[in-house]
Amino acid sequence: MKRLTVLLLFCLCAAQASALDRKPRNLRPAAQAAETETRAEEWQLEEPVQPQSTPQAAETAADSTPEPEPACVIPELSAEQVDSLVAEWRERQRSEAFREFFNTYVLVDSLPAESSVPDSVYTGRLRALASPIQLPYNSIVRSYINRYVASGGSTIGRILGMSQYYFPLIEDELIKEGLPVELRALPIIESGLSSTAISHAGAAGLWQFMPSTGRSYGLEVNSLVDERCDPILSTKAACRYLKDLYRIYKEWSLAIAAYNCGPGNVNKALARAGGESRSFWDIYDFLPRETRGYVPAFIGASYAYSYHRNHGIEPEAAPIPLSVDTIRINRLMHLEQIASTIDIPMETLRQLNPQYKLDIIPATTKTYTLVLPQRKVAQYIAHEQEIMAKDSTYLKEYINPANIDKKRAEMGNTIHTVRSGETLSGIAHKYHISTAQIMRSNKLKNANRLRIGQKLIIERR
Repeated sequence: MKRLTVLLLFCLCAAQASALDRKPRNLRPAAQAAETETRAEEWQLEEPVQPQSTPQAAETAADSTPEPEPACVIPELSAEQVDSLVAEWRERQRSEAFREFFNTYVLVDSLPAESSVPDSVYTGRLRALASPIQLPYNSIVRSYINRYVASGGSTIGRILGMSQYYFPLIEDELIKEGLPVELRALPIIESGLSSTAISHAGAAGLWQFMPSTGRSYGLEVNSLVDERCDPILSTKAACRYLKDLYRIYKEWSLAIAAYNCGPGNVNKALARAGGESRSFWDIYDFLPRETRGYVPAFIGASYAYSYHRNHGIEPEAAPIPLSVDTIRINRLMHLEQIASTIDIPMETLRQLNPQYKLDIIPATTKTYTLVLPQRKVAQYIAHEQEIMAKDSTYLKEYINPANIDKKRAEMGNTIHTVRSGETLSGIAHKYHISTAQIMRSNKLKNANRLRIGQKLIIERR
């Protein structure tokens, strides 16, 4: 009975541990079963040795029926529970990798980031970010560093939060193409890490591709799909574009400048500066005004991302699920078919699938990717037939081209009225665009000068 009681207690504890402990190692039931068996054997060995049986005892034992030993069964997990475990594991991995980068690779000193800090401190910090891309320090670079870390660093705080979702996938593509990982800072200055950012000139997405450039690198751009806003596909295209630019100039500061203003303008600046000029700083005075600040902004963004702790800046929580998975869609679908069937808000679906301009996946002649929160993938699969059956309900209004034009107009510009206590970064966060985009749309020169009742144009997709 003592052995039986011990085994029962162990089975109860094992079942509770399996249900409550969500660490990755608990996804291996075979290993647990082996461990259970080993421990049971150990307990058997630890039982006191019984005295030698007498004939009377043997006869009594033969008459009694041995009690069956209970099986120690670990409850099986449902598909949704497994998805939840995987999501929690991936989210923890991303959060730990984010913290580990700054703890291991970024030198954090105790000096305050004030105007009294010597330039040598900033020079040393940039030098510590060893990279194939030169990160020099001068007064121009310092002015851009100050822009990013001033006013409590609200912009960098938001970017740090978004980077936990976007940077791992951006870094994966950069590494695959053999490019410097530090190029991940380019989407910070291009779009403020907003996949739906659109410029006055018509550039769109994290990497701000113009339609013609995007198409030339294989991105689909039409009335329903704009792959310039697809984080992965646009990053693949940006990597190919950056590799082409580096093959031309063999120097990263020139390649980065050409990414902003085009190779033609860089070539003109090189010609005007003379044949010996081979870096951005050599041709600085001959570049377009906007491009003169582009490389310094890249250095400033790289610095602010790496050394935000020195400036008392904390990351905001990422407003987007950090663990996701993909489903291949092979028929026409509206995102509302999903949101109305399973527990995923439309805004989350739009955040994860920003390339679908009218919330429609036009999978009529080819398949498209649908990105879902990892926790909802099994739920989607379980209800897939129900979701598909709603196509006539949610797609009938789009059969008429006039309805598509109406929907596109509804998703155009929005007018926001500034209320008491609102900040530009908070407004940008609300509409999932960058502060720079709002400033460009409204010709604002100072992000900190908003008036109560002021009307702001919010350019949407």
